[in-house]
Amino acid sequence: MASKGFVPKPSVNHVSFSGDRKRLRSHSFGQVLFPRRSREQASSSFSSFTHSSSSVSVVASVNTIPTASTSTAKFARSVSTSTLAQLWREIQGCNNWENLVQPLHPLLQKEIIRYGEFVTACYKAFDLDPNSKRHLSCKYGKNNMFNQVGMGDSGYQVTKYIYATPDVNIPIQNGSACGRWIGYVAVSSDDAVKRLGRRDIVITFRGTVTNHEWAANFMSSLTPARLDPHNPRPDVKVESGFLSLYTSDESDNKFGLESCREQLLSEVSRLLNKYKREEISISLAGHSMGSSLALLLAYDISELGLNKLNNPSTNIPVTVFSFGGPRVGNAGFKERCEELGVKVLRIVNVNDPITKLPGVFLNENFRVLGGRYQFPWSCSCYAHVGVELVLDFFNMQNPSCVHDLEAYISSLLTKCPKRSSSEEEHHHDHGLDFLNKVNELLLSGQNFNILPLKIAVSNIINLVESQRAEFFINEHILGWMNSVALYILF
Repeated sequence: MASKGFVPKPSVNHVSFSGDRKRLRSHSFGQVLFPRRSREQASSSFSSFTHSSSSVSVVASVNTIPTASTSTAKFARSVSTSTLAQLWREIQGCNNWENLVQPLHPLLQKEIIRYGEFVTACYKAFDLDPNSKRHLSCKYGKNNMFNQVGMGDSGYQVTKYIYATPDVNIPIQNGSACGRWIGYVAVSSDDAVKRLGRRDIVITFRGTVTNHEWAANFMSSLTPARLDPHNPRPDVKVESGFLSLYTSDESDNKFGLESCREQLLSEVSRLLNKYKREEISISLAGHSMGSSLALLLAYDISELGLNKLNNPSTNIPVTVFSFGGPRVGNAGFKERCEELGVKVLRIVNVNDPITKLPGVFLNENFRVLGGRYQFPWSCSCYAHVGVELVLDFFNMQNPSCVHDLEAYISSLLTKCPKRSSSEEEHHHDHGLDFLNKVNELLLSGQNFNILPLKIAVSNIINLVESQRAEFFINEHILGWMNSVALYILF
């Protein structure tokens, strides 16, 4: 099982029910290569980066990886003098960030911030002006986007823009959903390779902006992912709204977009083939809903074996840097990600309610009774994937900051994450305390403009009433949704 700093123990009850979904359309993938594998090969440990729930395999340079007998202090001294080019495998999580998260190592801290800035670029470049010809698309061309957002010295070049089409119908907006700019793919330059120690492919995703996107966030039923054409794995389930964003296309339109999935897998396949003679890493970063798409893509790449095409005996490391991300799938999804060697570092603010969704009640903490008896509904429980890096920040004058990406980055810049035994003991009360604070602010309406909140709450309630098959409606749930509405406008 992946390690963690400490895991939030949500105390707010929320019930979500699994519901049947229509079978997703099959797709063709252009340049994407699907290696045929036997069931035994698909379920085996793929490489030195793969670990099971009971063991962790570690392989990297002899000079930087500690042996089992190496003390934490000795390891800390060794990595303190190492450069990123020497330590990049550990920074990418080959050893599940052991001895790097607690306390937070400065080099890892710097890399987390760097990937967070790549995600921030999505927000800076996203055009929200309804009068603009580029409304809900990127304001800049691929060749100068980084220059326009102040990241001209990043050492990366954008190679492709990514669009997503949520396949959801909502009663609060006329017209059908269409593809919106969701993120981009970039690759490190030759000069950056020398500093990074490898060719880095970066894929980043922004968080929710449009109504259709946040509607997809509330489709909290679990559905089989079925992303491997050779093995559907019905026990591997993910949230249906996130899967819709990832797999839906504009097939009804002759000139419509391919799905987000098709766009991404084709570009990743192309880049892996282009740089097949080099050492490569695949780094995925996202905020909120974007972190869910990043994890789905990481799982997809690994499940299809795209990160093994260059060398069947070795995996290209696939790492997700998740900022304020919700749960994505069930325990079967978590276990399969671990089997495939997908590395996930979850940067989480303890006051951020989005990180406790979906599955506030039915989650990894409620699957097993007393560590011995597994509940029959365990397959319908959501579970977080990966290692957790805990932050703790809150501003009463601006409570929405608890989910703001720039606030996450600022917290990382100014101080290391807070961790103590007392925090861990009382952490289960943080979520409820925070929601009570927000309730007070919503009732008073004196500290900020609540008009957008009233609109959001109205939209959310209308949406929930139209999805009664998937939600259990009562006064407690609706009261909680009033509190969390502020964070749906991320």
